[in-house]
Amino acid sequence: MIKKAALAMLYCCFTCCIAHAQSSVEKQLVESVNQQLSQSQALLIEAVNINSGTQNFAGVKQVGMLFKQQYDALGFTTEWLDGSEFERAGHLVATYESATHPSAAKIMLIGHLDTVFAKDDSFQHATIINQNTIAGPGITDMKGGNVIMLAALQVLHQHGLLSAMNIKVVLTGDEEASGRPLAQSKQALIDAGIWADIALGFEDADGDINTAVTARRGSVAWTLTTTGQAAHSSQIFTEKVGFGANFELARILNAFREQLSDIPLLSFNPGVMAGGTRLKETAASTFESFGKSNVVAQTAMVKGGLRAVSPNQLTETKEKMQAIVAQHLPQTDASLVFDDGYPPMQQTQGNVDLLGMYSQVSTDLGFAKVNAVNPRNAGAADISFVSDHVTMAIDGLGLMGTGGHTKDETADMTSFAQNIQKTTVLLYRLSTQQQ
Repeated sequence: MIKKAALAMLYCCFTCCIAHAQSSVEKQLVESVNQQLSQSQALLIEAVNINSGTQNFAGVKQVGMLFKQQYDALGFTTEWLDGSEFERAGHLVATYESATHPSAAKIMLIGHLDTVFAKDDSFQHATIINQNTIAGPGITDMKGGNVIMLAALQVLHQHGLLSAMNIKVVLTGDEEASGRPLAQSKQALIDAGIWADIALGFEDADGDINTAVTARRGSVAWTLTTTGQAAHSSQIFTEKVGFGANFELARILNAFREQLSDIPLLSFNPGVMAGGTRLKETAASTFESFGKSNVVAQTAMVKGGLRAVSPNQLTETKEKMQAIVAQHLPQTDASLVFDDGYPPMQQTQGNVDLLGMYSQVSTDLGFAKVNAVNPRNAGAADISFVSDHVTMAIDGLGLMGTGGHTKDETADMTSFAQNIQKTTVLLYRLSTQQQ
């Protein structure tokens, strides 16, 4: 990994050498982006028209092969990593390592091939609404981002500049619904993060082209199970019978709310719960329960999610939740289990500096300054598995729009051209400063 001092010098070059802005090379790069824009848009529509819902393995791989063909044409070494071991389609990894500049910064570009729209969903194809607006499943989340990073690399290759770069692209096939175990399904991301110095994610973030992500909250699932003494309800609260499973569940959830809800950037949500004399989980987060109003509940369960902004906050919150759980009401018991999940993308100075570089590119190209997204508005994403391994990382550089994860998903195509230009120039500047 390149030294932090070298990255600090790089940041100074970006922030101090304003004369670097809009060099003749950069003007040519922008012109080339604009010239190939219709070609890039056509590829985007082709990708959107292939259903690649996470569970449609054939469709996810078909989109992967579409992009593999494009990266092969640029001279990348490409590999399709089969996902059968973690019950997903797989991932595409494309690597370009410079023969002439081996010490250039190693830059990782992150996208994903899958969408939330199932194979039989009625929302299947792209629709051009007007010159600046296209609707389609996964167009912003995140096939638009996939095309943006590819288009930037195509322009750099066209100008003979790619040869001075070290680039690794990882397009995962399970971002919307991760395969299990995570240690296997996210291994390609982690390996690439260990290889890289800098990571750029091309999600659509909060849909605002004037923002990018320097920090994301992690997302962890949890299951709380409580038990009590089954008995006639007339004996509830007695020394022998106690309070029952439902009151123990209510005590714990209320204590979570009272003690944790005011912690900045922390959130937790009990998404589904059930309780009674008998309780059975018939499918993921689907319960079958039986109970009577005159019988003290014997068992209860709640499944929820936890989002924290840093590893420390996550660890401390888990400890506080376990301490609350341990304070049982009479004649009850409880257990709290946390599943594997997405780690936080913690705010670092390197991330802030990289955002400053990206913002400088934006203003140099005549666009607005780019500010950091409030982590409260940025969900978990694949870059979270990478951020601890690199010195600099930002996300949210993709295609902007509205209605993500719904049948109203619509792209603002003015952001398509802008973000291809910004990505192209950012990669060029990173490469020229690291030789």
